[in-house]
Amino acid sequence: MKLFVGLGNPGPKYERNRHNIGFMALDQIAADHGFSPWKSKFQALLSEGKLGSEKVLLLKPQTFMNLSGQSVGEAMRFYKLTPADVVVLHDELDLAPGKARVKQGGGHAGHNGLRSIHSHIGAEYARVRLGIGHPGHKDAVAGYVLRDFPKADEGWLDDLMSGISDGAAELARGDGGKFMNAVALRVAPPRSSTTKPKQDQAAKPAKEDPAPDTRSAMEKLLDKFK
Repeated sequence: MKLFVGLGNPGPKYERNRHNIGFMALDQIAADHGFSPWKSKFQALLSEGKLGSEKVLLLKPQTFMNLSGQSVGEAMRFYKLTPADVVVLHDELDLAPGKARVKQGGGHAGHNGLRSIHSHIGAEYARVRLGIGHPGHKDAVAGYVLRDFPKADEGWLDDLMSGISDGAAELARGDGGKFMNAVALRVAPPRSSTTKPKQDQAAKPAKEDPAPDTRSAMEKLLDKFK
């Protein structure tokens, strides 16, 4: 059994925040793969289902981001799981928007949700880092992650969510490489082999400038009457 944890803050106020991309990913998986309705348990919303041959629990802690580890710890103890059974999906400032990376273990890099999980279950769980980009200055981070995704981001965000859902069974099997391939096929699909590349602008022959007119004024006048 696997426990997929999506990180975010509860309530409609935060629903479309960048910080809630982990919640969004679990919602997509649950909808696409026929998971059970969400129910309240372990200070979280919980949904159950199967991805491939693997039974999977989806957990969205409702404790607010800074206390996410409480919920994760409760669920792990109840189902007698180990950190190796846990996959946490979360927003990542240090990845470009639309990028996804799988990581096993490591530090929390200042992410409050991961920091809380570290304190309750240790660091040896898997993470799916979902790129949201960086506002450019550390003082702007708090406001940036707690703002909604703008309309301009909806295209890549939808593609990313679809890719996560496509690769969810591979993620449950522990194959991070195939999972990331599934995401990449949605976010950056290969170009059709029948598409002709555009001609390089530099390769186009330059138009020749007309030769300068070296005739005298009298010669130009005489030419008019020829």
